[in-house]
Amino acid sequence: MQEQFSLEGHPFIPLHNLLKVLGWCESGAMAKMVIDDGLVTVDGVVEVRKRCKITLGQQVAFNGQQVDVTE
Repeated sequence: MQEQFSLEGHPFIPLHNLLKVLGWCESGAMAKMVIDDGLVTVDGVVEVRKRCKITLGQQVAFNGQQVDVTE
């Protein structure tokens, strides 16, 4: 499933917060765990930094879901 997420004027969102806000993870702790386990990709590359700054134009994928980050 392809989604879009708006930064709403903010310069970035930390990766673990994005997973939580999208509802892909029930909590921040769960989001951090799936990132640690190497289950999340950013622009097609596995990302293990929980607080990785996700910025405009990046694509995040997890568990068969994908999101494009927009303004």
